Amino acid sequence: MSERDASSGSAALTVALVGPTHPFKGGVAAHTTTLAHELSEAGHEVTLVSWSHLYPSALYPGEQSVPGGAPDVEPFPRTLRVLSWARPDTWLRTGRRLRDVDVIVVVHVIPAVVPAHLALLRAAGAGRRTASGHGPRTILIAHNVLPHESHPGARQLVESLVERVDAVVVHSDEQARLATTLGAHHVRQLDLPPHLPGGDPEPRVANDADAASTPVRVLALGIVRDYKGVDLLVDAVRDVPGIHLTIAGELWGDAGRTVRDLANDPRVAGRVELHPGYVPADRIAGLLAQHDVMALTYRTATASQNVLLAHKHGLPVLATTVGTFPEQIRDGVDGLLVPPGDRGALVEALRRLAEPGVTEALRSAVRPPDLSGPWANYVGGIEALAAAPLGPVDEADSEGGGAGLRLGPVARAKATVAGIRARRRPVVEIAPGDIPSRVRATDVLALDSDAVDAVAIARELGLPRPGEPVAAWAALGALAAVVRIRDDGHRSSVIVDESGSGSPLGRWARAVGFAPVELELTGQRAAVAVLDIDTASLDVITRLHPGGCTASDVDVAIGQASWALRSGGLLILTLPIGDDDPDFAVRPADVRGILARADDLGLRLVGDADGDVLDRMRDARAEATGDDAPVYAMLRLTFRRR
Repeated sequence: MSERDASSGSAALTVALVGPTHPFKGGVAAHTTTLAHELSEAGHEVTLVSWSHLYPSALYPGEQSVPGGAPDVEPFPRTLRVLSWARPDTWLRTGRRLRDVDVIVVVHVIPAVVPAHLALLRAAGAGRRTASGHGPRTILIAHNVLPHESHPGARQLVESLVERVDAVVVHSDEQARLATTLGAHHVRQLDLPPHLPGGDPEPRVANDADAASTPVRVLALGIVRDYKGVDLLVDAVRDVPGIHLTIAGELWGDAGRTVRDLANDPRVAGRVELHPGYVPADRIAGLLAQHDVMALTYRTATASQNVLLAHKHGLPVLATTVGTFPEQIRDGVDGLLVPPGDRGALVEALRRLAEPGVTEALRSAVRPPDLSGPWANYVGGIEALAAAPLGPVDEADSEGGGAGLRLGPVARAKATVAGIRARRRPVVEIAPGDIPSRVRATDVLALDSDAVDAVAIARELGLPRPGEPVAAWAALGALAAVVRIRDDGHRSSVIVDESGSGSPLGRWARAVGFAPVELELTGQRAAVAVLDIDTASLDVITRLHPGGCTASDVDVAIGQASWALRSGGLLILTLPIGDDDPDFAVRPADVRGILARADDLGLRLVGDADGDVLDRMRDARAEATGDDAPVYAMLRLTFRRR
């Protein structure tokens, strides 16, 4: 592996990114190109290996290239357009050129291209099945593990690909489970970062008439395919006179013909407008400015950029509860969510949008998306996967699959070094005084409103989007403790985060300039002991929001911290506390024992758990039930090493 000058503060990789780019159109090409830029800006030597001829026309009936030739995103300067789907010799020749790179990142969309990817990896001497096991590291970015529409042999092709590569990156929990089912050895779920076409928002084109009589302008943007459910939307519009629908995008196959037929129904005459054909980037901002709501009524989905695109331009979103939409949209706040395929629910949602003032209220709550923080996390995730050891298949490791990166002791130590070297300038500038004083290092979460409040604070600070409110509450308190207590102004603290991929702490710490080492919770509980580190060498150890723990589990974490933390270092834990399930939660009465054990080992509690926290637990029980029924809460404890 090549390495930049140590003074630069980063470890450089030679990366071959294999995927579509301009002149090919669409979100995948935009994502691939933007990823090349982001990896390069992070200090890596990147070559974008792309295609002169990509999809067979039978599988991609639309126009493959951007009409007019103008790129959707800025082209990457170091791009080789050397692959052709119809010429296997280009697959082999290109693969041989990549034998000396550190990492090959393959972008996967449809199974038809899998034979080309497999041939390229074999020619490069890469993948888990190679005889030597010493080829380039291989990472697969799977936008769709399997296609939305089923095809004969697709599953077998994808199985052969995910089994060969060292790691698979997906963009949703559902896709992570699917990749694991197909035999992927290591799966990492990373939020799909924004790669939005269209430039800056344009001034909104206001309706001329009063709000009570003017139709709400709804936009369905993108290729019309069956899984996107545009036909369901047109059908529902028939019952809601107060809606005007624009469909802008290519109309593919049977789905396109169905939408055309529905749009010709006299019941929607003058209220459904078709703009068939690809919408180039320079038209998107103007089109969005002419509408009030974006509709994403998908039957199925993985991850989509259109919610972020709508929010960037100030539009609320009507979507179904599939893919990542429920995580991106606050139902009833900045959009509406309905079950997929539920015509009745869709009609009711459209009727609600047509009510005076509703759409404007949703619009007023829309917040511009974070366009930079997610990329810091995404690139950091790929860097972490690239730090894993190369070698032949480890039978003990591969048996049973499982999601999450699994590193042995030596590899974990290397990952620690790589994480520190990969530190970049902070994306979000946060000083200790920026975090509200009500966010405390030691606290209890007993009311849902407190978790929602944590999400709102994170958004105000500009932090990347958290996955769910409880995790946000846990991570926000941990970040506050680190910034207030352990920050030397240079974000140099060595942080080991055992919270797993569900916690936003790693993303947030990286966004503000730290370089956390993230350990996945796999079959065996993660332990800093396996890092093979020196005694008293860590600044921070975090373990947030575990899926249940007992007092003995906490005791193990405290014991590890007692020797691994340097003087002044922090141990930050969250644990469920409750009365009824000793295998899941710690009883309130046991908290004092935990504090005493920590104190005996030289760990002093930051804040108050004996008084205020336990009092709040009792108050929450009374407010929730009015009796002595079991109640569970989340307790956050922060300890400082003497």
